[in-house]
Amino acid sequence: MAISAKDVKRLRDMTGVGMMDCKKALEEAGGDFDKAVELLRKKGQKVAAKRADREANEGLIVAALSDDETRGAIAEINCETDFVARNEDFARFAEQIVALVLREEPSDRDQLLALDLGDGQTVEQAIEGMTGKIGEKIDVRRFAVLKSEGGRIVSYIHPGSRLGVLVDMHGNGQIVEAGTDVAMQVAAMNPVATTKDEVPQELKEKELEIAREAARNEGKPDQIVDRIAQGKLERYFKDNVLLEQPFVKDSSKSVREMLRDAGVDVRRFIRYALGE
Repeated sequence: MAISAKDVKRLRDMTGVGMMDCKKALEEAGGDFDKAVELLRKKGQKVAAKRADREANEGLIVAALSDDETRGAIAEINCETDFVARNEDFARFAEQIVALVLREEPSDRDQLLALDLGDGQTVEQAIEGMTGKIGEKIDVRRFAVLKSEGGRIVSYIHPGSRLGVLVDMHGNGQIVEAGTDVAMQVAAMNPVATTKDEVPQELKEKELEIAREAARNEGKPDQIVDRIAQGKLERYFKDNVLLEQPFVKDSSKSVREMLRDAGVDVRRFIRYALGE
C-alpha cells in the first residue's frame, strides 16, 4: 500500500525516528501505526544489542529538586559522542530520568530500569528506544538522591552539563546565595569531605605516613617527624576538606568563615563529574 508523507511525519513525530525508517516500518506494518511503533522498538532492541559492548563515556549530568526543595536528585546519563550529548531529544530523556529518580527514589539501577517512564514504557525499554532512534549506546551510569532534614537542597550544574553538585544547606541566612557558592566551590575544588571528622581514617593514616616518609628522607630528626607529619595533614585538610578550603571567590577567608558570615551551614554534598 502507498504510505503518505503525512503518515510518515506523524510516525516520526510519535517516535522521533528518521523519516526513511518510519516509512519502511509503516510499509512493513501495512500502514498500522501500532505495529509500526512495535517494529521500530524491536529495531531499537537490535541496535542496543549490537552496541552493548561500545563505550558510552559522553553524556550529561542532570539534577532535579522537589517543589519544597528538601530533596534533590542527580544522575549521569551516558552516550557515545559529545554530538549526541548536545541533542535535544537526549537532553529531554536525561531530564525525564532524573525526574523519575527524584519521584520514585529507586534503590539501585535494576529497580530504576524496571520503573514506568510513561507511555507504557519501562526505563529499560525507553533506553532501547533511544538507542535505536539515535544510533548510539545509551546508558544510565549512576544516580543519587540527597534529602535534607530541616534544611534545603541547592543544586548546581556547571555550563556544559558535565559536572553537577547537590548540597544540603541549613540556617536562616542567605541560604540560596551561599548554597550556590558552596556548590560551585565543590564543583571547582572537589573536596573529599565536608569536615575533618568525615575524612576516612585510612586516608588520614596514608597522608601521615607519606609525610613521615618525606620527612625522614629529608633527614629530619625522629623526634619531630610526627609533628611535621601532623602539620602536613593539616595542610591536606586545608586543600581537601570543604569547610577548611579557601573560599574560591575570596581566598582571604575559608568556606567555614564565608558560611558563618552568611548565617548558614552545609551538612553534606554530592558531586558528579562525567565519566568519573
